[in-house]
Amino acid sequence: MPLISRSPATGVWLLTTPRTSYALRIDDTGAPCHVAWGPRLTPAEADSLAGPFEEPVSSFEGRPAVGEELPVDGGTRYGPPSLQVRYADGSRAFEWEPVGHRVDDSVPGVAELVLEFRDRVFPLSVALHYRVRADTDVIERWTVLRNDGGRHVDLLRADSAAWTLPPLADYRLSHVTGQWSAETRLRRERLPHGETVLTSRRGITSHHANPWTMLDDGTADEDRGRVWSTALAWSGSWRITVQRTPDGRAGLTGGVGHEGTRVPLGPGEEFTTPVSAGLFTDGGFGAASRAWHGYVRAHVLRHAGETAPVLYNSWEATGFDVTEAGQLALAERAARLGVELYVVDDGWFGARRSDRAGLGDWTPAPDRFPRGLRPLSDAVHRLGMRFGVWVEPEMVNPDSDLYREHPDWVLHLPGRRRTELRNQLVLNFARRDVADWAFAWLTRLVAEHRVDFLKWDMNRVFGESGRPGPEDGGDRVWTRYVHHLYGVLDRLREAHPELRIETCSGGGGRVDLGILARTDQAWTSDNTDAVDRLGIQRGFSQVYPARVMSAWVTDVPNQLTRLTVPLRFRFHVAMAGLLGVGGDLTRWSEEELAEAAGLVARYKEIRHLVQHGEQYRIGDPYGDGPSAVQYVAADGSEAVVLAFGASPRHGTPRVPLRLRGLPAGARFRDTETGAVHHATVLTEYGLDVRLPGGDWASSLLHLQRVPDGDAGDRAGS
Repeated sequence: MPLISRSPATGVWLLTTPRTSYALRIDDTGAPCHVAWGPRLTPAEADSLAGPFEEPVSSFEGRPAVGEELPVDGGTRYGPPSLQVRYADGSRAFEWEPVGHRVDDSVPGVAELVLEFRDRVFPLSVALHYRVRADTDVIERWTVLRNDGGRHVDLLRADSAAWTLPPLADYRLSHVTGQWSAETRLRRERLPHGETVLTSRRGITSHHANPWTMLDDGTADEDRGRVWSTALAWSGSWRITVQRTPDGRAGLTGGVGHEGTRVPLGPGEEFTTPVSAGLFTDGGFGAASRAWHGYVRAHVLRHAGETAPVLYNSWEATGFDVTEAGQLALAERAARLGVELYVVDDGWFGARRSDRAGLGDWTPAPDRFPRGLRPLSDAVHRLGMRFGVWVEPEMVNPDSDLYREHPDWVLHLPGRRRTELRNQLVLNFARRDVADWAFAWLTRLVAEHRVDFLKWDMNRVFGESGRPGPEDGGDRVWTRYVHHLYGVLDRLREAHPELRIETCSGGGGRVDLGILARTDQAWTSDNTDAVDRLGIQRGFSQVYPARVMSAWVTDVPNQLTRLTVPLRFRFHVAMAGLLGVGGDLTRWSEEELAEAAGLVARYKEIRHLVQHGEQYRIGDPYGDGPSAVQYVAADGSEAVVLAFGASPRHGTPRVPLRLRGLPAGARFRDTETGAVHHATVLTEYGLDVRLPGGDWASSLLHLQRVPDGDAGDRAGS
């Protein structure tokens, strides 16, 4: 079956993925309308779902609020608009007039449908884009708007796409909420009638919400149930409106910006929205997550096939007290642990002795690095590690040479105070000269100091978001800032193909499909407490794979929570993603260093499964019994289980952990004990995980498939 086909009888377009179908058509008024999204359909089956168009049931109703591919503002539409336009004469509305379509299937395994429209009155063109691939159920959608006239147009709302769910008995919304150091707290809540808005008004993706959704009928769990999910590839302010109508339908629309902002469109200008991606699965939330993970690895990340190195970061060891000798001492100890990438954090440049000064002056501090960073970089490379540094290119301290020279470069409004957060201001990347300045010093830094890795941070949100002078400067900043940020990252990677970049914004404040297309991993949270990380990482994993999830082992009591947990537990939690170490190694005992080196070596044995395998979440990390994160090789030949237990309570029943994703009938050997287990027993009856005693215990189980006919096995399960 072709990826995209059209029925000549009904005009239904059918988009086909490996396990799902998406169908739409243009109605009698010229509007693009949804037909179906769910399990695979044949063209004849899709045709049968395209019933006659329904008239409003009364004069108090209009067109259904859910059911169009891009609801517009105009006529008798009263739901949240995906497209809201204001023309130069002050009038609004958009009226669909189809002008053509095209299908591009020139790339094997990929097909793109473009439906082209214009307004019936004003010279505004709209093109709806759909892209499907033969190796994923994710459907990518975006919209291109072009002002073909000679007068200005304002896009008051320009969403990427609207998504329609089939009628269900009930609806439940899954999403994440949070704040700094408490990101990605998973919420599964019954969808109320009316409109539910998820948004960021902060100029970045934000710690407080993330631009993805999952919807089900309230009965899905990790392993079963139909789930519809969407994710927006955008790293600035955004808004998603989920609605449940009085007649029992549900859908959502989402895109750039928030209420009160607009996208100016001058004569001849074009605006391309970011991708809104969606997928359907009938395998529960776990299957939805694995589908997202596979999509991110295959079609978002540029270097997903690489094995990410074990990282050491100096921040929690030194703070701003960064010196060449101190960093070299830490690097030598990190190398003893088996670390492969050493990263110098904040404090290496300018007059940076605290967060009050120096930000923006990106030259090595001469009193701390009299010969620049190159001697340290060379020493780190001689120790067998790659070399990385922390940077914050989008920020400036008022107490800096850069600000004194260019006070106009920051986001500000004439006559109003410039709000400082963390003693810093936001550089206006919407200005081309600011973006070019950032690229110039970054590419010079990477080249001159042999930098292999950048931890790109962004430690405050927007304020006074405007640009004096240029017309529409206050509105263009919201989208142009992000486009220029993307441009700097793209240019930097093109100039330095071996450079790898971590996205960070005070932790997880800027994680989304848009930034991940230009970076290699994400700093998940500034909260490194292993107990808190169990929940943070579970919420993160709903859409984003372990291949991008940075996780550190740091000192105890934890700097933020003051909680003390065993070193082994801290390592096992961090091993569920990209393992890093961030403690003050000069204070670790020889016993701790030896244990850590053994755990690093153990991670290297199983990280191919964590970073490239399929993930299964088992149990509640804060429940009475053990929980686990499991990773299985794509061919079913190996698996690793990281199991965790909270404080034990006397008399609590021992419930085995039922593993997932193992091929039925196979047998697996525990690489540590030699015990052999039957996959059917592990998945259907479970594994009795024996955790060490005490609070917050953990274990790691590495299973390798036993070849058929191998009889020399120790008894297991």
